[in-house]
Amino acid sequence: MTDAPATADAAAADIRGRPGAGAQLAEQMGEAGERRARRRDVRPLGRLFPYAMRHKGHVAMAGFWLILSTAASLALTAAARGAIDNGFENGGAQLNLWFLLLGANALFLGFATAVRYYFVTKTGERVIADLRKGLFGRILTLDPAFYASMRTGEVLSRLTTDIALVETLLTTSVSFALRNFLTLIGGTALLFVVSPKLTGMVLLVVPLLLGPIFLFGRRVRKLTVASQDRFANAVGFAGESVDAIETVQAFGREASAIERFGAAVEAAFVVSLVRMKARALMTAMIIVVMFGGVTLVLWLGAQDVIAERMTPGALLQFVLLSVFAAGAVGALGESWGDVQKAAGAMERIDELMRSEAAIRPPAAPTVLPEPPTGEVSMSAVQFAYPGRPDLPALKGFSLTVRPGETVALVGPSGAGKSTVFRLLLRFYDPQSGMVSVDGIDVREADPVAVRDRFAWVSQEAPLFSGSPSENIRFGRELASDEEVRAAAEEAQALGFVEALPEGFDTPLGERGKSLSGGQRQRLAIARALVRDAPILLLDEATSALDAENERLVQAALDQAMQGRTTIVIAHRLATVLRADRIVVMEDGRVVQEGTHQSLMAQGGLYARLAELQFRTD
Repeated sequence: MTDAPATADAAAADIRGRPGAGAQLAEQMGEAGERRARRRDVRPLGRLFPYAMRHKGHVAMAGFWLILSTAASLALTAAARGAIDNGFENGGAQLNLWFLLLGANALFLGFATAVRYYFVTKTGERVIADLRKGLFGRILTLDPAFYASMRTGEVLSRLTTDIALVETLLTTSVSFALRNFLTLIGGTALLFVVSPKLTGMVLLVVPLLLGPIFLFGRRVRKLTVASQDRFANAVGFAGESVDAIETVQAFGREASAIERFGAAVEAAFVVSLVRMKARALMTAMIIVVMFGGVTLVLWLGAQDVIAERMTPGALLQFVLLSVFAAGAVGALGESWGDVQKAAGAMERIDELMRSEAAIRPPAAPTVLPEPPTGEVSMSAVQFAYPGRPDLPALKGFSLTVRPGETVALVGPSGAGKSTVFRLLLRFYDPQSGMVSVDGIDVREADPVAVRDRFAWVSQEAPLFSGSPSENIRFGRELASDEEVRAAAEEAQALGFVEALPEGFDTPLGERGKSLSGGQRQRLAIARALVRDAPILLLDEATSALDAENERLVQAALDQAMQGRTTIVIAHRLATVLRADRIVVMEDGRVVQEGTHQSLMAQGGLYARLAELQFRTD
């Protein structure tokens, strides 16, 4: 048989009809999935053990009632044997008693099964809830360098689709599989008691059953991982398209996006189709071997009854136990497929869980001085983004900002201005040089403590789907209603917020898209103001405002800057003129430094930028 993932790739290429960016992404992610699929065990599921051990009581109760329900189901065969062998004696005097015993057994079996299902399902749901929280907690600790190499849609696929597969295993399949496993063990033991000879013949069939299970089970798992990778690619592209729906529609690329998504879905379907064929063949082989062998053994048992070497009740019990055991083996084959799918999903989840952030606290972090002074320094910093070592963003960059000083960073696009902010916030560490806050090297401090010293307003001004109040409190969770209102007023956001249907409690929709760009910017500024941090980082904080609102917000920012260290990335002359010092950057270096008047007198890059970009101001 040919390699299924390779076959799927070829079929997917035929479906696309032409190579494109979507096809290349699918092939790259498929190759990564195939590398992971070479691991042929279910060890990733062991990652669930610590989560289960947090709930030992529920696990113990689930196991206890699992044993009782299995014992009750096997006890039915003994009661049926007694009814046949003893119930018809003396004119059927004891027949009613035996059937009452059967009925009582069935009632207990129903009760035990219900309790077993409750505890198994509850434990599984609890473990999945803990796993979801643990995975999301890990995702939020990973730094921007990680997300530069993994798309958001891929991460979300593991958080949703892959965890759903593990949830199916823990809440349904594991209960089903354990019950059938205990039934197989208990049924086999009773079969030896009833008839060792016939049981020995039954066991001859077992190797013929295990072969297809393990042979095809490994293959099903490989194909499952490959299918999940293809589907994650489709989800990732869909997420990008929906997130940028206005751009897609504005450029009339709906048909192209649909075609690319369809190609990714078809690639996932092709792999799933091969997986389904392999699993169907495995199931067919198991059923043929299992029931063919059972039929032969039962024929031999019937011969023993005729020869009076066995009672009719014993034969009935043997038949029932054989059916239970055979059904358990078949069900375990089906469950093994679910285990393989969950193992493939858990492998992808575990890849995220094992990912370590490059930026993390040192073993013994240095405590930043209190009260904060707001001093910032960068010395001979050399930095290139991961994956671009030959294109450094900063080249020997040095900058010192004294407490309470306002410094404007000016320069053309790509000069490294935003990179300065990313290093100060310690999203990345430089390859050489030092970044310090309040005299402490940020690599020696806890990143959370470092970031607590900053209030950042980015150019994109991302908001969340909550209310204005929740978005402003994102800057400081414990801010009072009065502080939230004061921050909104300072940012010139109070007027439009109070005009919303529910004021500060109005849901804004995903990413606050119900607001204009200027309104989102003002809420972002309010979020920074309520943080009350000693250092302000303003990345084009007024870029989305009209002239009137810019004047109002700039006045608010001027007030907020008082007593704080402020670093501003700006292209507008009005912002730059308020700076104590202007640092002109080009190609990752400082090329000029001074006040507006001195830099204009020098000429050079700043004078050219002022002429070109500040003309309207």
